[in-house]
Amino acid sequence: MNPLPQHRPQITGRREFLSRSGMGMGALALAGILTDDGCADERGQGAELTHFRGPAEHVIHVFLNGGMSQVDTFDPKPELTARGGQMLPFENLKTERKTGVALPSPFTFAQHGESGIPVSDVFPHLSRCVDDMAVIRSMHAQLPNHEMSLMLMNSGDQRLVRPSFGSWLTWGMGSENQNLPGFVALCPDGLPVGGAGNWRSAFLPGVYQGTLVHTAGKDPTKLIKDIRNQRLSPSQQRQQFELLQRLNARHLEQRPGETAIEARIESFEMAFRMQTEATEAFDVSQEPEHMLKLYGDGPQNRQLLIARRLVERGVRFVKTWHGSGQPWDSHSNIKTEHRNVAQQCDQGLAALITDLKQRGLFHKTLILCTGEFGRTPSVEM
Repeated sequence: MNPLPQHRPQITGRREFLSRSGMGMGALALAGILTDDGCADERGQGAELTHFRGPAEHVIHVFLNGGMSQVDTFDPKPELTARGGQMLPFENLKTERKTGVALPSPFTFAQHGESGIPVSDVFPHLSRCVDDMAVIRSMHAQLPNHEMSLMLMNSGDQRLVRPSFGSWLTWGMGSENQNLPGFVALCPDGLPVGGAGNWRSAFLPGVYQGTLVHTAGKDPTKLIKDIRNQRLSPSQQRQQFELLQRLNARHLEQRPGETAIEARIESFEMAFRMQTEATEAFDVSQEPEHMLKLYGDGPQNRQLLIARRLVERGVRFVKTWHGSGQPWDSHSNIKTEHRNVAQQCDQGLAALITDLKQRGLFHKTLILCTGEFGRTPSVEM
């Protein structure tokens, strides 16, 4: 949230002005709330409008990026175990790499709960929640490329830039808290494969784009870049916004009917209000000790607790990414690598279900846990 430059060349257009003004919230306001080329709608925080209403009021999408293996977690294949080390009886088995003999799961499956849903031993905590889960085994993938599969999973198109899942949902259902974004993406550090394309709003107004928050640290004032202005007081920042409004009015006088710039300024107003509300929402230290123990330590578990805090405050869609890059991409040693990444989120996932049920939020919060694809049944050569 840097102050306006004291000396400015002539402003030639609204996009140039916003790109040079440095009016705060850094990546949050400009790259999170707004799109590079899109604009917010005529009300700025357009997510306030509810187009459609469904039984669920919130979504928490836990994305285990990198390719969580279905046959090593929730979809046991007895035939694969029986044929371990043998050539599979498939003709023209097409994969990205040359394949060899059948590779059975190195993990042990057991049935859990009254439903008897089988879960592998990489998820000891989550397996106790199976009666509150629905496991869908009918999904299949045709793209071996992570980036294209992520685009397909998140936007419905592997090549063209389309609105992301969260953007569509926020557009359709609106937002309940005008001091927080309707769509928040949480990632411990860095970016997943495909970057911001995974939460873009594309041709929808920019207000529906996801706001990225890095959750690796514990200091809530540092999770969102430039959430606090170190140079200006709130009253001085308010003067900046008033200056923008005057410039905006002049712009509209010269271009009657063009209201996109006004919508952008209203988005900055929301960013200004977030300085207090966002800091409080991301501060998990306010949670009682028993709740912190329930979720466990580590950024993956902690961001699931943050997801609950955001939903509790009316955020419509929260997407959690396991980490930057492809953390679940276990080509070389699935036995060790899959167990490691599962342990990073297992306790938090179970805690999220338990916590939402205790707070009466479970019945109106849809929790999705997905990846971009699984693995083939054979050894890679």
